[in-house]
Amino acid sequence: MNLTLKIWRQTGPDDTGGLVTYRMSDISPDMSFLEMLDVLNEKLNANGEEPIAFDSDCREGICGMCGLMISGHAHGPERTTTCQLHMRSFKNGDTITVEPWRAEAFPIVRDLVVDRGGLDRIIQAGGYISANTGSAPDAHATPVPKDNADRAFMAAECIGCGACVAACPNASGMLFLGAKITHLGELPQGQPERDARVVSMVGQHDHEGFGGCTNVGACSQACPKGIPQDVISQLNKDLRTALKHGR
Repeated sequence: MNLTLKIWRQTGPDDTGGLVTYRMSDISPDMSFLEMLDVLNEKLNANGEEPIAFDSDCREGICGMCGLMISGHAHGPERTTTCQLHMRSFKNGDTITVEPWRAEAFPIVRDLVVDRGGLDRIIQAGGYISANTGSAPDAHATPVPKDNADRAFMAAECIGCGACVAACPNASGMLFLGAKITHLGELPQGQPERDARVVSMVGQHDHEGFGGCTNVGACSQACPKGIPQDVISQLNKDLRTALKHGR
C-alpha cells in the first residue's frame, strides 16, 4: 500500500505545532497502525530526522496508552484501540491525518503524546474502599447478585484511553467517570464511601477542565471497550443522591 500521512508535529507544550506530510510505500495491510508508525520512525532515524513521538505500551488493546485521532476518528475508523487497528482498514492511496487527542484537559507533551494525568487524578480522588486486609475471604462470604456483578465487570473494562474525551464535542470525561463510579457502585465493597466518592470524583473531573455531558453519545460510540452511555445516568443518579444526603 502507498499512503500519504499528515502527522501533527509539536516539539513541546509551548510550540504552535502543525501537520507535516510524509509519503509511505510498500506498507503491508497486515501491519498494525503503530507498526506502520514504527516503520516511518525507522526511516526518519536513518535520515537523521527526529522520530515522531507517540504513546504505546502493551500493544494488545489492554493498557489504553495508544490513543490517536486518525482522520477525525478516535482510534481510527474501527471500534478498537489504535494498536489493534490494522492497515487493511485503509485503502491504497489514502491520505491519513494523525493528530493527538484534542482536549483542554489533555495538554500536548510532544507530537502525538498528551498528558492524560487528569484521568489518574480523578481515580485518586475516589479514594479507597472499606475492605479488610488479610487472608482471602471465602468466595461466598459476600454474595453479589449476578446482574450487579456483570455490570461491575462491564464497567471495569474501561481502560482509561481517553477516546471518549477526544470524541466528545465538549471534551467531557463523563463516560470514563461513569464507568469508574458504576464499577464500585454495583459491589457491596463500594457502598460505605459511595456518596463521598462520587462527589470527590466529579469535583476533580471539573477541576481538571473536562467539559460537561450533553448526551451527544459520541463517547460510547468511540469507546473501544463498548462502555454504554447509561453509566453516565448512574453517575448522575449517584451524584443527586449524595447531594441530597448533604455529602
